[in-house]
Amino acid sequence: MTKQILIVVDSINVNDSSGSKANVALIKNLAAVGYVITVLHFTQENIQFEGVECISIKERKYNILYFLSRTQRVIQRNFKINLATYLEPVFGFSFTFFNDVNSILVELKKLDVLKFDLVLTLSKGASFRPHYAVNKLPVLYEKWMAYIHDPFPMCCYPPPYNWNEPGHKQKQLFFENLSKNARCTAFPSKLLKDWMGTYFPVFLKTGIIIPHQSFEEELISFEKPNYYDSAKFNILHAGNLMKQRNPEGLIKGFELFLKNKPEAKEDSQLLLLGNADYHKESIIKHAVSLPELFIKLTNVPFKEVYWLQKHVAVNVILEAKSEISPFLPGKFPHCISADKPILHLGPDHSETKRLLGEKYEYWAEIDNVKAISGLLEKLYIVWLNKAKTSRLNRPDLDYYLGKEYLKEQLEKVFDND
Repeated sequence: MTKQILIVVDSINVNDSSGSKANVALIKNLAAVGYVITVLHFTQENIQFEGVECISIKERKYNILYFLSRTQRVIQRNFKINLATYLEPVFGFSFTFFNDVNSILVELKKLDVLKFDLVLTLSKGASFRPHYAVNKLPVLYEKWMAYIHDPFPMCCYPPPYNWNEPGHKQKQLFFENLSKNARCTAFPSKLLKDWMGTYFPVFLKTGIIIPHQSFEEELISFEKPNYYDSAKFNILHAGNLMKQRNPEGLIKGFELFLKNKPEAKEDSQLLLLGNADYHKESIIKHAVSLPELFIKLTNVPFKEVYWLQKHVAVNVILEAKSEISPFLPGKFPHCISADKPILHLGPDHSETKRLLGEKYEYWAEIDNVKAISGLLEKLYIVWLNKAKTSRLNRPDLDYYLGKEYLKEQLEKVFDND
């Protein structure tokens, strides 16, 4: 009998975050391998996928939590007082969070939840609202797979990210309960499972690896961006440049590459696409004196990025300066399916480097300007000569990030019923 899976998820809008892109890829691939999928989502808009039943959760209004959450926002906006620093140490989470959780619970209770063989919770960012909701329903524990996409709470992040946010003790207690209540857990990376297992040891027993998924997006009618020149050696970094992801080394490495290889100036372009609030000023300064640097420091539609990843010469994955990066970047599957060389800038001990392999040659620390310059020169020569090595050619990773491996992992869970 075909297995039925209920997915409770924060968002399925691929344009709002890398987390949502990963959620949608997983949903589509679960449907593609033959499971009957019902999606309960908090996107607050009507989004539908072929072969999937999508139910939008309505936000509960006209209740005390909704009133308190809006009052808190008004006070913060008008008086510049962040009440979260006072309230969250007491309650653990915001009033908005609790109202959203209750909104999810109301919709969950409308469903015949016992008919599902698996209840999978997905989230994004630091919210974990679906997880909190299902954690309040013991009837679902034996069917519950909690997908942990990032460390939680923030105090569990590795340096330089870690921060004891307001209410971190209550958040830790919530995750301690989750680790014990969920029948099984899933992580996008092995290093993340191991890392979180140092805080919550149960994860080491219940955790399986379901990496972010690769899937093909329809691009037949898509027109190339007017800033893209297909005749050039294009190097693309697409994605949010958070405070810890400093592009300075990449930009200076690109500058040094052009200085050492002046004939490449006419041929080369570095594209930085995505929000970069912490680095915006310095990036703009570089762009003024470096015409070969194109910047679009705002949220870029997914289809635009996806098209570019498939057409540029090099895709860049840039991570924080750290001893470890247990994250699997949301764009990793798209960079693999693009089949173009990846310039990986990050720590030696990272999930990206683990998957690419110890012998992968296009890797450097994020701030090693000289090494980055040298790698760009190597990649430029490969591109110039149209060599076979201008393709990534990693069928092993195509398999690992694809539907067949996903099916194998889920069947292991069902075989344990």
